[in-house]
Amino acid sequence: MLKLVVSRVLAAIPLLLLVAFLSFALLELANRGTDPAARIAGEGASADQIEQVRQNLNLDAPMVVRYVEWVAHALTGDLGTSLYSGQPVTDALMERIWITGSLALWAIVLTVVIGIPLGVWAAVRQGSVVDRAVTTLAALLMSVPPFVLGLVLVITFAITRAWLPATGYVTIAEGGIVEWSRHLILPALALAAVSAAELARQTRGSIVDAMNKDYVRTARAKGLAERGVLWKHTMKNASVSIVTVLGMQMGRILGGAVTVEFVFAISGLGMLGYTAVVQRDLPVVQGVVIISALVVLVCNLLVDMSYGYLNPKIRK
Repeated sequence: MLKLVVSRVLAAIPLLLLVAFLSFALLELANRGTDPAARIAGEGASADQIEQVRQNLNLDAPMVVRYVEWVAHALTGDLGTSLYSGQPVTDALMERIWITGSLALWAIVLTVVIGIPLGVWAAVRQGSVVDRAVTTLAALLMSVPPFVLGLVLVITFAITRAWLPATGYVTIAEGGIVEWSRHLILPALALAAVSAAELARQTRGSIVDAMNKDYVRTARAKGLAERGVLWKHTMKNASVSIVTVLGMQMGRILGGAVTVEFVFAISGLGMLGYTAVVQRDLPVVQGVVIISALVVLVCNLLVDMSYGYLNPKIRK
């Protein structure tokens, strides 16, 4: 098991460097034909002032040189400084990561609470009206973008009925757990809908497949109750694929956070990344990309580690 963890961690290092380089290169291509120094210096800036900005920010150096310098500073925890606000990127990320982290936590919880029970319910009633209804609902939810569902939720629960806040974010220190939760339910539900639908489909398929295995028929032949067969034998063996799909949803949730945070006016990593892309603020974009990639890699590592518990063969 330790060997598996070490190999995954070592494999993540070049992957992070590759992700950072690709984002660096894409933004460099996007900046072609424009002068970032002129935009930062502002309208009416003289040529000398623009040149001074270019030198101060090292924008006159080749892309490869700037990338190598960025990596060297990143290894010390310094992700650079925003080209527009002058704020250290690390500080900006730390301010926003807890907001997006809270939203992602709620989304993951809702994904599990909604997706797995629906999948199990559909599997144990295979071919019934319940099965068809769950399958249809899952397909419908997977076809609706998170920002569209977010608008529907705002209109239904915030504007029409005024049950929940339509926008904003409140920390636990500011409003307590209740207000913190009330502000996150709608955006988290918008984020979790697609993931819950995917998890429900995977749970149903895995359980239905496991129910046809010999060990399940043997357990039933021994006279075990159907509930025990489901949870002790079927569910445990189907859980590997379920956990795999659940781990993959973290990337989807982080990607969907960009539009959902925009709809609900939440100043998280998604909004920070969106603003940085619009302004072509390379250091901030790099920081958002690298922290998002790191979170996804950590989630994948946790999923790999869970395989050792779910499948004892992997521990050897």
